[in-house]
Amino acid sequence: MKNVDDLIDSAADLAARGLSRGEIADELNVSRETASWLVERAGTTATSTDDEPEGGPQDVHVDWSNIGEAGARLSAVGVALADALRDHSHDVDLIVGVEKAGVPLATAVSNELKTDLATYTPAKHQWEEGDMEDLGGSFSRNFAQVEGRDCFVVDDTVTSGTTMHEAVDAVRDSGGEPVACGVLVDKQGLGDVDDVPVESLLQVIRVGADD
Repeated sequence: MKNVDDLIDSAADLAARGLSRGEIADELNVSRETASWLVERAGTTATSTDDEPEGGPQDVHVDWSNIGEAGARLSAVGVALADALRDHSHDVDLIVGVEKAGVPLATAVSNELKTDLATYTPAKHQWEEGDMEDLGGSFSRNFAQVEGRDCFVVDDTVTSGTTMHEAVDAVRDSGGEPVACGVLVDKQGLGDVDDVPVESLLQVIRVGADD
C-alpha cells in the first residue's frame, strides 16, 4: 500500500467481505479508531489530500507483507525475535500467538525455540462500535493450553497496547505466567505491559507535536 487512498480501498473491501471493524484494524495494522475512520471514508466520495482536515486519526500504518508472504523471510524474523526473547528466559516452553497476524510469527518463534504453541483470539475481532468491555477473547482448543505454564506472548504489531494488555491478562486468568512479550513493530514504545517486558524488533516513533 502506497497511500491513504489505498488503505481506504482496502478497508472498504474488507468491510464488504463482512469483517468487523476490529478485524479490519488487525488486517491493516492500525488502531480500531483508524479502522472506523477508514471505513467511514470509504462510504464517501472524498479522497485523501495533503491537507486532511483536523480530527482524523493519529496513527502509523505498518505494511510487513513483504516479510509475511515469504516463509524464509518470516522464519528469519522469527529467529531474530526468538533471540531477543531468549534474553528473558531459557526455560519457557510455550509461545502464545495473538490472532490473526501474530500467529505465523509466533509459529516461527516457537519453531526456533522448540516450544509448544497456543493461540489467542482477542476481543477486538468481535468489535464494531461501542464498549469493548462487553466482549471477550478466547484461547483455541486446537492448540496447547496455557494453564500452569510459563510463556512468551507474540504479536505482529503494538498499535495502542490494548490487545497486548488483554492477552497478558488472559494468560494470567487462565493460570499461565507471561514472562515476556515479543512483537515485530511497536508503535507505542512500550517498555512493559503489566510488568511483563516487551521486546520489539522495530519501534516507530512519531516526531512532532499535534497542532
